Amino acid sequence: MTFLSDSTMVAVLVFLAAGTMAFCVMALVRVKSSVKRRTADLGAGEGQPNSRSLRHSSMKAAARVIEYTQKHYADGGNEETKVLRRRLMSAGYYDPKAVAYFFLCRTVLAIALATLVFFFAPTAPGSPVLWMFTGVGGVAGYLGPSLYLDNRIKARQDEHQQGFPDFLDLLVVCADAGLSMEASLDRVGRELGDSYPSLTANIHMANLEIRAGRTMSEALEHLGDRLGLEEARSFATLIQQSEELGSSITEALRVYSDDMRHKRLSRAEEKAYSLPAKLSVPMMVCIFPVIFVVILLPVAVRLYTGSY
Repeated sequence: MTFLSDSTMVAVLVFLAAGTMAFCVMALVRVKSSVKRRTADLGAGEGQPNSRSLRHSSMKAAARVIEYTQKHYADGGNEETKVLRRRLMSAGYYDPKAVAYFFLCRTVLAIALATLVFFFAPTAPGSPVLWMFTGVGGVAGYLGPSLYLDNRIKARQDEHQQGFPDFLDLLVVCADAGLSMEASLDRVGRELGDSYPSLTANIHMANLEIRAGRTMSEALEHLGDRLGLEEARSFATLIQQSEELGSSITEALRVYSDDMRHKRLSRAEEKAYSLPAKLSVPMMVCIFPVIFVVILLPVAVRLYTGSY
């Protein structure tokens, strides 16, 4: 009986040991598979989104819409698309898909404003006034991106026009110090970064074009096109002629820099001289009526009350 009890005890212990070992192995395998799965999910969340998530589906649908717009509306070689692409570059949008984004933004904004006006206009449903307001909202949404683009181009051109004389002055200083034209452009671009960020970005692009293999004349011509200034195009022509004729670029830059400073002073004087004419209308509308009321009101009150 004791022998059977000992044998049974040994069998039970062996069974328990084997079961415990099998359970540990299964738990370890399960933990490893769980860790691998979670690691794969984290990697998919950081690099590539889950294909079944709403975010991934939305991004995929938006990419398809942008690709369709780019293919059918933005990649055309017609003159209107080229003009729009130049306008976008002048406004600071250098993305190849900027034309497609512009078309999508204009369409979505027109539909959204028309819908908002249709549902929230304080008029009776179905009235002609409601349809007129809806059409005005759609036209406003359709023209809104173009007006924003024009304002952005105007602001950037004003910045370029203000900073171009300083750009030329620094080029003269760098040329007098013995730097080459490429090194001067790089140095001036770093110096003007805080004052004129848009001009600095265009100068940096010209430097990248030169490093990529373009000639100095071509890079400066492209710089003038991006800046949208006649002075920048004349500057590119000046550098090209100086290289072709073998004249001193430093002297040409000094003369042209003086001319640009005189032009900036002339623009400031023109604005100062036109200020009285611009102030005449606000004075006539806002100030003179108040003066007339202050002067004539006591007289009118005495005439009305018969105090004279």
